[in-house]
Formats: sequence, structure tokens, C-alpha cells
Amino acid sequence: MLVLLLLTGCLCTSAQTYIWPAPQVVTSGSTTLLLQPTFVFYSASTSGILSRAISRYENLIFNHEPWEASTSAVQGTIPLNQLTITILNSDETLQLYMDETYKLTIPSNGNIATLSAQTVWGALRGLETFSQLIIYDFANHVYLLKNAPWTITDFPSFTHRGLLVDSSRHFQPVSVIKRVIDSMAYAKLNVLHWHVVDSQSFPFESFSEPNLWEGSWSVNERYTQQDIRNIVGYARDNGIRVMIEFDIPGHAASWCTGYPEICPRPRCLEPLDPSVNATYDLLTSLFGEITGGEQGAGLFPENLFHLGGDEVDTTCWVTTSHIDQWMVDNRYTPDDAYMYIVEKAHSIVSSFGREPVNWEEVFDHFGNTLDAQSIIHVWLDHSKLAEIVAAGYRGILSNNDVWYLDHLETSWQQFYLNDLLEGITDPDQQSLVLGGEVCMWGETVDASDIFNTIWPRAAAASERMWSAASAVTDTDAALPRLQWFRCFLNSRGIGAAPVSNSVARQAPPAPSGCYLS
Repeated sequence: MLVLLLLTGCLCTSAQTYIWPAPQVVTSGSTTLLLQPTFVFYSASTSGILSRAISRYENLIFNHEPWEASTSAVQGTIPLNQLTITILNSDETLQLYMDETYKLTIPSNGNIATLSAQTVWGALRGLETFSQLIIYDFANHVYLLKNAPWTITDFPSFTHRGLLVDSSRHFQPVSVIKRVIDSMAYAKLNVLHWHVVDSQSFPFESFSEPNLWEGSWSVNERYTQQDIRNIVGYARDNGIRVMIEFDIPGHAASWCTGYPEICPRPRCLEPLDPSVNATYDLLTSLFGEITGGEQGAGLFPENLFHLGGDEVDTTCWVTTSHIDQWMVDNRYTPDDAYMYIVEKAHSIVSSFGREPVNWEEVFDHFGNTLDAQSIIHVWLDHSKLAEIVAAGYRGILSNNDVWYLDHLETSWQQFYLNDLLEGITDPDQQSLVLGGEVCMWGETVDASDIFNTIWPRAAAASERMWSAASAVTDTDAALPRLQWFRCFLNSRGIGAAPVSNSVARQAPPAPSGCYLS
């Protein structure tokens, strides 16, 4: 048996065996197995999530016809008849620190392969890996699995591996968001950070505050609550958490269309007015509706609640007479008022069983005076993450210089080499780095170009967050596998742009086969 070197080689044909992201521990051999038309996925588990996943992967894997049992060209090839899936723990809680470990064993004598996982979430990740090992032999009309025996023991390096989608700057239809979720699962990302509203639009339906979505771009660009449930449920079936973000007190001008009383004045709309009870009454009502008022409930059962807090320009506060007087009466500076509204928002979501997440400016302003459960999301300065965890807070990394997908000139190599633990050597502090997110801000992205802007560069980040640090160091070695994965995404209907683009989402420069580029 030999160790498969996943990070080396030259991509020459679609028949070569690659896995993305690279598993933690993997060995393989040299035997080719033949999957029979009677091949089955079997599990004693009664999990509906697993059952639906098996149906999905049957359609993804066995998507060509005809499917022959054997031909003269493959006579004597050892048959593989079954994948047996074992889930050791029936708990299907989908939250931070979810267990995604799995072990996939495919013997060289064929017959039955096994996939064992602690939870259904690990089983989903293992099914994705299994699907990447199978190829269709067009010449002989058979499905093959090469390089058996396989033994793969796998788990993520970071628990939080996300993609931010901004549906405020440009509306993203439900069908597009679901396809984004599909693509995330193919790359083993596990968090959809939904930046659902911003200054430009408020497309979110609230029953408790029904005028809020008057701030949508149009009456046709809105999400009903059933749309939202469908998206969250679809993500859950793919093992993907949905973390909602309402970015306050800045980035909130769209709220003022329906509720002008929570904003400073008609020509100075944001940040939200910190001086009036109406602001906090609305936040309490809206956030209570979203969370169901308790941990793990509501439209968004995810326990992390992103409250934004970035780019707060307090000019509208100091130039609005009633807010300025409120600050004078309370002996507040504008920074004090900023802290006041941040703390009030934290208190509201905490009372509903949620852990607040904020962009790094909140830590820059208030440091270790923040409540201990706060999570800080770094976007300006990578080195800030080391300060955050040294202060005892948990952190998420999305440094804009290399992990913002709207920066079209940022290469996949830069995405790949972004070390989350740079400058953090203490093991206890390293454990406070939850992971990271690549961010698809929506100023220049709508349904027409979202996929070729996200992919394949987001895949480079996904391997950085999933695979062992020692395996994510060589971009030249990773290139053929990333080229293959881009073609793999295309074959599943995800419009990933060419890997070799100097500027993201450019079209292919000339006629070529995907697997030959």
C-alpha cells in the first residue's frame, strides 16, 4: 500500500483521482473497482437528513447512462456493491463545534465499503469525499473507483468555515442561495453568513415589524418568512449553519423607510438613533421573532447572531439636536453612545440565548470591556486576530486583503496561503480562533455572476480551513487539484471561473477542454 500524495502531480485527464479539500489522513493503493448497477447505500440510521443526502448523492454520482454491469474491456475488475454508513450518535444538533469527523474505508477486494461517522454531519462530509472518488468510464459505460484500497480518516482543522453572502446590495433569489449552499457543501464549507440587510435594502419579512421590508429594492425583491425557513432548512440538510447578520447601528438606512422614528432625521439616516426607546423596542421585537425567544429556536436556530457594528460614523448623532442633547444629559461622548447601543443589542440577543458576533471595530473601540461571550470578526487587519484571542475572546478571520471575493484581483494563491494562526503560537489562544469566512459582498454581484466570482477562489480558502496546516503550503502542488475541482464544480452545474484567471470571473480566453486547461 502506498500513501496518496494529494498535493502533487499533473492534471492531465478527468480520470485521475483527486479529493478537495485534502483529507487529514489518507492512504490508497492501485486496484480499480467496478460499481455495479445494483450498487446501494445502506444504513441502519433512521435519520431523514442522511436519507435525503443519499438520494442527492445517488443523483450526483450516477448521472450518466447507460450504466453497464460489465463489458469485455473491464472483465475481471473487482465489483463494489455497497457503501455501508454508520452514525454513532443520533444527536443532530447543528451548531458551532459540530462534529464532522468521518472514516471512509474502501477495500481492494471490493464488495462493501464503509463510512463511519460520529454524527450525521460527518456522514455528509464522507459522502462528498466518496462521490469525488467515482468516475464514469464513457468508453465502456461503467462507473469505476480507482486506487483502492482507500483508508481516509478526516476532520476539519477549524469548526467555523464560512461564506458570507450579501443580499442587500443586490437581491439574490432563493433558488440562487440554494445553489450557493449546494456548492458550499461540495467544498465542505459549513456556515452561510447571510448579510441579509444593509443601508441599500431591507428585503426581510418581519411579522412583528411589518413595515421594515418597505425598505426593499422593490416588491419583487423580498424574502417571505417561508422563503427563509426553506433556505435554513435546505442548508441544514447540507450540514450548513445559517448565521444571520443585522448590521447595526451603522449600515441601517433601509430600516428608516418603514420606521423613520428609529433614525436620527430624514436627511441623516444612520447610525440608528441610540437615544429613543423606539429603537430598542424594535430591536427586541425583531430579534425575538428571529430567534424564537430561546436558544436553538426561531427562524434562525443558529446560536451565533452577527450584529455588525462596523464603520459607525457618528456625525448624524452630533448634528441631530435631540441626540446631541441626550448625550449631554448622560455625559456621553459619541463613543460612549456607540458603546451604549452595542451593549443594548448584545443584551437583547443574549436574553434570547444567542452569542453576539461583531466586526472588529467594536473590539478596537471597547477592547476587553466587551462581555466575555462576544465573538470578534476580523476584516481590516489580520494581526488584530492575535490581539483578540490574547484578550480571551473568540475570533473569526475574513481579512479583506485576501479573503474578500469582490476584490477581483486577489489570486487563488493568496486565498490559499492565508494562515489563520499567523502570529498566534499559544495553544490556548489558537483554540479561540474559530475559523474564517470568505466574503461575497454584493455591490457588483447579482444572480448573473455570483458563482464565477465565488468559485474557484473560495475553494482555496475551504482547503486552508479544512486540511492539515502542513498540507496547505504549496500552491504549485495544489494547482492541478484545484483545476480538477473547478471542472468538478462545472460538471455539477456550478459556474466556477477558470483557475488561471488574473482577474476573477473572466470568461475562458479561448476554446479548450476543462480538464486540459
